[in-house]
Amino acid sequence: MSWKQATLIQLTEIKLPLDHSEAELTAAILERLDIQASQMRSYKVLRRGVDARRRRTISLIYTINVEVNDEAQVLAKHTGRHGIGIAADLSYQYVSKAPSDHAIRPVVIGTGPCGLFAGLILAQMGFKPILLERGKSVRQRTADTFGFWRGGKLDPESNVQFGEGGAGTFSDGKLYTQIKDPKHQGRKVLEELVKAGAPEEILYLSKPHIGTYRLVGVVEKLRATIESLGGEIRFQSRVTDLLIEHGQVRGVMLDNGQQIQTNAVILAVGHSARDTFEMLHSRGVAMEAKPFSMGFRIEHPQAMIDRCQYGPDGGHPILGAADYKLVHHCQNGRSVYSFCMCPGGTVVAATSETGRVVTNGMSQYSRNARNANSGIVVGITPADFGGSTENPLAGIAYQRQWEQRAFELGGSTYEAPGQLVGDFLAKRASKKLGAVKPSYTPGVHLCDLSTCLPTELIEAIREAIPAFGRKIKGFDREDAILTGVETRTSSPLRIPRGEDFQCLNTKGLYPSGEGAGYAGGIISAAVDGIKCAEALALQVTAG
Repeated sequence: MSWKQATLIQLTEIKLPLDHSEAELTAAILERLDIQASQMRSYKVLRRGVDARRRRTISLIYTINVEVNDEAQVLAKHTGRHGIGIAADLSYQYVSKAPSDHAIRPVVIGTGPCGLFAGLILAQMGFKPILLERGKSVRQRTADTFGFWRGGKLDPESNVQFGEGGAGTFSDGKLYTQIKDPKHQGRKVLEELVKAGAPEEILYLSKPHIGTYRLVGVVEKLRATIESLGGEIRFQSRVTDLLIEHGQVRGVMLDNGQQIQTNAVILAVGHSARDTFEMLHSRGVAMEAKPFSMGFRIEHPQAMIDRCQYGPDGGHPILGAADYKLVHHCQNGRSVYSFCMCPGGTVVAATSETGRVVTNGMSQYSRNARNANSGIVVGITPADFGGSTENPLAGIAYQRQWEQRAFELGGSTYEAPGQLVGDFLAKRASKKLGAVKPSYTPGVHLCDLSTCLPTELIEAIREAIPAFGRKIKGFDREDAILTGVETRTSSPLRIPRGEDFQCLNTKGLYPSGEGAGYAGGIISAAVDGIKCAEALALQVTAG
């Protein structure tokens, strides 16, 4: 009997020691179900999490799907019992299929997680999409990005922000999200990533990740799948204009002058396609300013974070490098929080424009680098930068202002301005490093960061760091290093859309993902791309 045919029993909250054996897990399943080993056909781990509330007795918590003989009898024996029930069907269902006479191909702009999965779903439904990417293929843009980090020569079209795979390629590769998933679109994303070469553990770990080097190969295989289904991906094809007639998309214009006729465009450009946003605004596409956050990257020894979070089990191979999530509400009304925490990772140069410095964080799959890093960022609203429906691009100008200031403080060489936490709190410039060595390349220029962000944000971070030190011992250690500036936490604008996922005043345009203000990570962006692809497909088949 196959997994799809069987009625699976789901067990939750199976708690076992950190170093348990497979035999102990099997015994726990049999005990919970009160059956003999001969009655159990097989089992599959659906989820494995860590319970670290008691640091001296850290446990693993399992959710298991089990296939047994006489499942109805076993279920009846446990009717009403907590933690035992029928497993849900997690399979993804396509909403439509392309009509046989469908001639106009949909266009997807951008090949980050949102664009790739929008393109993949459209291709799997038979729509043969055209994906347009302003940057290069993932291996070429990886070479360009590492070249910038090592040599300081920036390619504005091929960097951390632009190119196949999107900004998520140069990140921790986190694959967990808090979005609800009633249609199993998030599960679909994970399953497709595994088919493309991601480790199978991402299907069950509570906090899965892939890491940059593995993401490169995964992205290439996703591209190959799209192409095998009739889709097309064109690199170094920047969209410079949107062709609109009477409020309806009719096509796109590329930077080489070529026009592509289409009546359906999924806009998945990411949060840094500033020139695209300016073009859309000039075309009258509805958009509005939205809140985002700015701050610094902070680095600590990963071993210190491991000890603080996991106690004597810090460094255990099953636990891996520890992470954290922190928030502090300041007296001045600001909220400071950790953002995009990268265990065992590095701080990276993430600018996409000349004469500006932007930081972000990245980890490899192993997460075995010396330092932990995260953004320590402060929320800001359109009122801080004069943003409004009439002035939706104000946030972009505000980001640029502080990115340029960081470039100047770093010496105008793409080195990032940096300061030791002790000096930052004491309001004095840093002169030399301590035990914590910054990981950012092209390099860190020690200085005084007090003019690298607005005064109210500096004051908020100065209040928050000692508060974080009371939650994680050593977080406010004097030689921890701050690196500026983190501005690309999310898009500074939103392109409003209706229930049909189309732009409010431009039919056929489907704003999607982080750039349009509807996602905040790899999985949420990919899911939003799927939702827009589904909406597009339903619109085509209905009309």
